[in-house]
Amino acid sequence: MTTELITPELVDLDLAGTDRKTVVRSLAERLAAAGRVTDVEQFLADIEAREQQMPTGLEGGIGIPHCRSAAVTAPTLAFGRSATGVDFGAEDGPADLIFLIAAPEGGGADHMTVLAALARRLVRAEFKQNLRDATDPAQLAEYVRGEVAP
Repeated sequence: MTTELITPELVDLDLAGTDRKTVVRSLAERLAAAGRVTDVEQFLADIEAREQQMPTGLEGGIGIPHCRSAAVTAPTLAFGRSATGVDFGAEDGPADLIFLIAAPEGGGADHMTVLAALARRLVRAEFKQNLRDATDPAQLAEYVRGEVAP
């Protein structure tokens, strides 16, 4: 059985919180509830270690926190949208579109493939606009899967 990269349960169109750690925790808890993360605290520590190496904010209102972690059971993508914006260290300001990429520790290049596909889509205004306009988590998950699934 293959596990879908992103599902409606992994989409939050109205993220609570205005700081990076709160937002990442919120998305990580969705991953745990979906059985994709076995230890939220370990996963958050791994995300934070990665974030300390280099901020994961991209121009245009994008945040892509990501890591490999022993707490991750399958390559997974969670998405959150923030009305207020969250600082992920991008030079042009806060992110309103946040993708949390979780990869198993021994996952090889899986998460880099997803990251590369996502980065290519995120330079397209149409892709970002569709994410900002979405009203249905199921439709958004299906759209993102169609765009970035390996």
